[in-house]
Amino acid sequence: MAREAREGGSGGRNREREREREAGDEFVDKLVTINRVAKVVKGGRRFAFAALVVVGDQKGRVGYGAGKAREVPEAIRKATERAKKTMIRVPMKEGRTLHHDVRGIFGAGDVVIRSAPAGTGIIAGGPLRAVFETLGIGDVVAKSLGSRNPHNMVKATFAALANVTSPRQVASRRGKKVADLYGPAHKEAAVEVSDV
Repeated sequence: MAREAREGGSGGRNREREREREAGDEFVDKLVTINRVAKVVKGGRRFAFAALVVVGDQKGRVGYGAGKAREVPEAIRKATERAKKTMIRVPMKEGRTLHHDVRGIFGAGDVVIRSAPAGTGIIAGGPLRAVFETLGIGDVVAKSLGSRNPHNMVKATFAALANVTSPRQVASRRGKKVADLYGPAHKEAAVEVSDV
């Protein structure tokens, strides 16, 4: 669906987009939702399109953006540009999941995200799945408890991901070594984490 919406515009824009990708654009973008909005004016209604896009490098960086325009491809382009400007870095465990469970709230949006063992896959719906796929997380379980509005769900997910910390960050903040955080019973786990 996203590809069809992108290819709906003129051929020139598509060629420019392909050139950007060939020029070393390592980001993956996913269209989360597109909404037709109407403005009532004297002569009738003027239609525009609002797009929500998630962009990531599949290596721990992700961002989201919203764009509005009279044409679908232009709205997607604006949203993609905004998403690239608002990227955050999320620490990942073994490059496949989160270090700990986390909860994010934005307005009426309420999201619970849990780390998962290897082989679980992405168990999440719609907008949350788009965020995790572009982020590069392979094993995660997520549940949206609040609003079903895609904008609120994505913003709540980003609020949760912003609170994810790695053992290395916690150790440096507390002025300790990673092994000291785990204690004597979990020395092997501490060694694995410090290597990552």
